[in-house]
Amino acid sequence: MDSQESKKLVIEATLDNLGKVNDFVEEFLEERSCSSKVKLQMELVVEEIFTNIANYAYGDGIGKVTIEGSLEDNAAQFRLKFMDKGTPYNPLEQPEPDITAGADDRPVGGLGIFLVKKNVDDITYQHEDGQNILTVVKSL
Repeated sequence: MDSQESKKLVIEATLDNLGKVNDFVEEFLEERSCSSKVKLQMELVVEEIFTNIANYAYGDGIGKVTIEGSLEDNAAQFRLKFMDKGTPYNPLEQPEPDITAGADDRPVGGLGIFLVKKNVDDITYQHEDGQNILTVVKSL
């Protein structure tokens, strides 16, 4: 899979920067004239992943997150990689939430990564060189 175009954003992992991350991703999607459905799906994915990094990766501190986007397979796929040096955490190891239970009966957590999985074609996690690396792939 040769990457045709790749861009990188390094930004502080704070909720105040969510708009900048969304703008970064939207640039890719606008250039490809993606459907509204794909744009909305990726906005949800970005919000869930970035918010979790901002809220949990660095505890009470503030660290950086690197977001790398690339178009692959002749621009048929969008690969988005989130890299942080926070506490090692693999969200893919979380049990699937019981979506049949009422909101009051479900434990807190797990729904965000469930929604991410439902809105992308592939998702992987690695912990390498002291970094959490969460990669999502979406067909365009």
